[in-house]
Amino acid sequence: MQKIRSAMLSALLLGAALAPAPAVAAPADEAAIRVAALQDDVAWDFAEGLTTEVGPRPAGTPQEARARDWAVARLTALGFKNVRAEPYTMPVWVRGRDQANILAPFPQALVVAALGNSGSTGESGIEGEVAYFSSLAALEAAPEDQVRGKIAFVDHGMKATQDGSSYGYFGAARRQGPSVASKKGAIAILIRSIGTDNHRVPHTGVQMWAEGARPIPAGALTVPDAEQLVRVLHRGQPVKLHLVLTSRMLKDQPSGNVIAEIPGTDPAAGIIVAACHLDSWDQGTGAIDDATGCGIVAAAALQAAKAGQPRRTIRVLMAGAEEVGGDGARAYFKAHGSERHALAMESDFGADRVWRVDFKLPEGHGMLSDRIGQALAPLGVGASTQQAGGGADIAPLVKAGVPVIDLQQDGTRYFDIHHTPDDTLDKVDPLQLRQNVAAWAVTLHLAANAEESLADN
Repeated sequence: MQKIRSAMLSALLLGAALAPAPAVAAPADEAAIRVAALQDDVAWDFAEGLTTEVGPRPAGTPQEARARDWAVARLTALGFKNVRAEPYTMPVWVRGRDQANILAPFPQALVVAALGNSGSTGESGIEGEVAYFSSLAALEAAPEDQVRGKIAFVDHGMKATQDGSSYGYFGAARRQGPSVASKKGAIAILIRSIGTDNHRVPHTGVQMWAEGARPIPAGALTVPDAEQLVRVLHRGQPVKLHLVLTSRMLKDQPSGNVIAEIPGTDPAAGIIVAACHLDSWDQGTGAIDDATGCGIVAAAALQAAKAGQPRRTIRVLMAGAEEVGGDGARAYFKAHGSERHALAMESDFGADRVWRVDFKLPEGHGMLSDRIGQALAPLGVGASTQQAGGGADIAPLVKAGVPVIDLQQDGTRYFDIHHTPDDTLDKVDPLQLRQNVAAWAVTLHLAANAEESLADN
């Protein structure tokens, strides 16, 4: 059935790209770029190579260093110019042994993964009674005597949305929950995985300790195991757990960004940054998060350049250490923030089809957004009235006022896989990946060659 759906999507997209042009169609360059991109194999080959030849790429580890070397070699072979790695150092959290067991009243094992920056239980682990909270808000409202000396458990279930908007609310349990529990005296915290699947695979992810919060062991239970723990708790007896999370922190480890360019003809027109991130979590191979994003931006830049050397330089930024807090984005801005950036874009939400485009351009650039919207329409992409916001890899640029365009991907199934061992290449639909490349390619082409100023920075 998947092959049939993929074949239908391919036929529809190619048919739309090859159909007679309507009266408001984009110029022939954009139509040719769409057709070529919908048959592109560069993005797939990039993601396949990175996930196969490197595999997991945790930030600040030798695996991430191998990813940088691999990307420099691949981008050079593809014909990019000024390809280089730009190093920096950072503290690195390293996962150890993750294990959880109910000791009483119904002994059994639970599947858990430590959250980034989790404190350690030590090799022997810890034991404690579970204190149940239906949400982060319930934990925040709880008096300290309900939390102190216990293993806090926060349980609320995330639901799928096309734009991923529920992640902000439900993800707070992971991002802020450990600090809240620590300040109330908990000896550890477990959360229901921030995911929309029902598979027995845990969703990890980073959390940062708030000022004054002592690091405590912090982990995520799989959705089925969280539901099992709730059923045990509902039997009305005290629940005792044994928890082992043996993580550690390392200081001043090497990380870095990879940069590659398609030089423009007019240096004064500024740089367009097309960003993704090279690092991944350790459990899967980081296919949708974010090997495909890096494949998309690389392939799209090459497709955009086939129409001729662009006016603006297109700079591909493959950032390091995004998953653990955006160190690569900050390092890029520190090194390049003073340069004239005309536009920033980012691909970091999987590889399912682009369905919407959002803009945040200076006043007076309505004609450019209209041209981009018209060129994207044959790919099934609608222009929205929502303002673009960018993502973690371009956040410092966006904060500094650089214009941004978001090509929004369908995130309906993204959080089934996000930050889990299931983030592997088989989850990528090659035809939807090509549609991403096509959408990115026409957008980069039009923005890189636009006569509009785009930015005054």
